Amino acid sequence: MQIHKCLLAFLSLLLFCCTTDENSGENGSMEDSDANSPNILLIIADDMGLDASPGYSVGTTKPNMPNLQDLIVKGITFNNLWSYPTCTPTRASILTGKYGFRTNVMKVDDVLSTNETSIQRFIDDNTNEAYNHAVIGKWHLSRDVNHPMDMGVAHFSGFTGGGLADYMDWNLVANDGTTSIDEYSTTKFTDLAIDWVDAQSKPWFLWLAYNAPHTPFHLPPSDLHSQGDLPADEASINANPLPYYMAALEAIDSEMGRLFDSMSDEELSNTIIIFVGDNGTPGQVAQEYNNRRVKGKVYQGGVNVPMVIAGAQVGRQSESEDALINTTDLFATIAELSGTGTTMINDSKSFKALLTDADAASREFAYTEVGDDNGASDYTIRNATHKYIRFADGSEALYDLSANPLEQPNLLNANQLPLSESNSLEMQKLIDELNVIRN
Repeated sequence: MQIHKCLLAFLSLLLFCCTTDENSGENGSMEDSDANSPNILLIIADDMGLDASPGYSVGTTKPNMPNLQDLIVKGITFNNLWSYPTCTPTRASILTGKYGFRTNVMKVDDVLSTNETSIQRFIDDNTNEAYNHAVIGKWHLSRDVNHPMDMGVAHFSGFTGGGLADYMDWNLVANDGTTSIDEYSTTKFTDLAIDWVDAQSKPWFLWLAYNAPHTPFHLPPSDLHSQGDLPADEASINANPLPYYMAALEAIDSEMGRLFDSMSDEELSNTIIIFVGDNGTPGQVAQEYNNRRVKGKVYQGGVNVPMVIAGAQVGRQSESEDALINTTDLFATIAELSGTGTTMINDSKSFKALLTDADAASREFAYTEVGDDNGASDYTIRNATHKYIRFADGSEALYDLSANPLEQPNLLNANQLPLSESNSLEMQKLIDELNVIRN
């Protein structure tokens, strides 16, 4: 009898140990899963083209942005990201993973339908709400203050319009109402981001959309930039806006660094940081680009924007990447990073593999467009070497970007020699693909 009791005790102990080991394995798997669920920080600068960004050869005057430069050293600089020429459709393309002609968001102030599925809602639906998410800063997909929440954004703090009339005097819209603010907007948005990140207890996705350096080119506080003692009056700004534009970019960098510093080493190391511009540089501060081929136009100066990615799950460091990418592709990439298993959806193709493998497959073509108030549109498409534009008036342009990235000359210009066989072949490829996309 005593032997029988001892045997039962031994078996119970053995069962307890096995159960404990199994539970430890489950907990370990959960920890591994958390480690494989990086925080995702998407930072958008408003009206920042390649000529205004460190890490790109276009432009002779560059802002001092040590935090962005640190990301460049620690990560990947993407040379061929195409946005839309203006901010509203770019933001819609990221939010939905769709081209503008599919969502009817083709120009500034077009309203994104709440019937569209946002990246935030998609992550919720496909990860069992594994992520907390927020949008802080500029929205510009509807003037309706409830629109971000109607699109599935859990927390919104910012403004819904296209810009602020005064960087130091504006109204903050949030889930809980509207507040008058007398603080420099870049600083305020960073404060809100720091507070929101600090409150998170599970993986998070933060869309941080600064309104800088969008007009008006108001002078930031002096401790946020290195452009010197600039006068703050409107006449001085209008006479020479470039240093004010650079100061606004430097202020973004200063505040971006403050956000990074507010995070623990553990949290920061588990965060992937995606920094992008939403469209090209405005004409009054553009460099090298023809001032009619900048923001608002489908030329390179309007749509080829900076993107730098570093941090968690980025295995390449100090590398430059020439793969063709659309801003639509941020949807599938962020979705894949968050664990949805998505690699392609709508017009979006994940480029997550490029974060670790320079030889990973990428797009053969990139596409973008812009609409006007009359319902007409300019369309453009490119491959690795050539770019084709079909304008709303029926005219066309073809450029060999491998020979001249600033799009001179138009190979279809009447003053040019007839197209060579190779240029003609590239043009036909582009037209065929454009017709596939549009139809």
